[in-house]
Formats: sequence, C-alpha cells, structure tokens
Amino acid sequence: MTKSTFNYVTYIRTTPERLWEALTTPAFIQQYWFGMNVTGDFTKGAKWKLSFTDGRVADEGEIVESDPPRKLAIRWQNRWKPEMEAEGLSLCTFTIEPQAGANPPAVKLSVLHSMERDGSKFIEAVSGGWPAILSNLKSLLETGTVAIASMNKG
Repeated sequence: MTKSTFNYVTYIRTTPERLWEALTTPAFIQQYWFGMNVTGDFTKGAKWKLSFTDGRVADEGEIVESDPPRKLAIRWQNRWKPEMEAEGLSLCTFTIEPQAGANPPAVKLSVLHSMERDGSKFIEAVSGGWPAILSNLKSLLETGTVAIASMNKG
C-alpha cells in the first residue's frame, strides 16, 4: 500500500524556542488556527484534541514524539467528517531546524502529514488547510498579526 502525504516547508524569522511555543501553546494555537480550541500538553504519550468554537471535536490523537524545540510528531484522527474518520489514523510531524548565520534568527519548519492509505480524503483535506494555517503561523510570529482572519471549517 502506498502512503498519502502532504509535505510543506516554510522559513520563519523566529527562534526554534519561539516556534516550539507557538506549536504547543493552546492560546497561541488558537490565534493562528482560526479560533480552534486545543487541549493537551504536547508531551510524549499525552492525548490532544482540536475543537471548533462551538465545542464539536474536529480531531484528536496522541503525541508520539516530543523533542523540544526540534521535533513534534502527532498521531491524528479526524472526528468531524465520517468519511475521513473511517480512514483511520494519520501522522503529522513538525521538524524545526535553525538556520545557521541567519540574522535576524530564522528557522526552517517542515510539516509532513501522512496516512498509510492511497488516495486519502483526509490528507487531501489537510493539503488545503495546512497552507492557510502555516501562513497564519508565519505571519503571526513575524508581524504579530495573522494573514487570514477566518476560514470555512464545515
């Protein structure tokens, strides 16, 4: 069986520590993730949940690797679209690499979201969502404001 994958790389003017904080602090996540609520402490083995502002659970899972401020891997299960939930678990890995000699400081952020399923509807969906979320993250860290204020979340 082949994998369905989404891979995204961006460079952000920030430090690895600040980017780690942005990726793992619920109040910060809410700012760039269109108001979504996150629960969990982002340590290995911890459960996490992403909910819409009305309380519906969008996604949930478990932290499978937490190596601050270098790598975060999340086992991910969609919960709000039955056809995507039926596909099972995916894995989302964030890799943070400082850029030597960058002034001001900069990091390379790589996001790999994959599923052991060919033609995954879930990976197709995140392939549309991640660019907006990650653009907001980059803008928020670099300028203090997000690039996109709202997005249709179904």
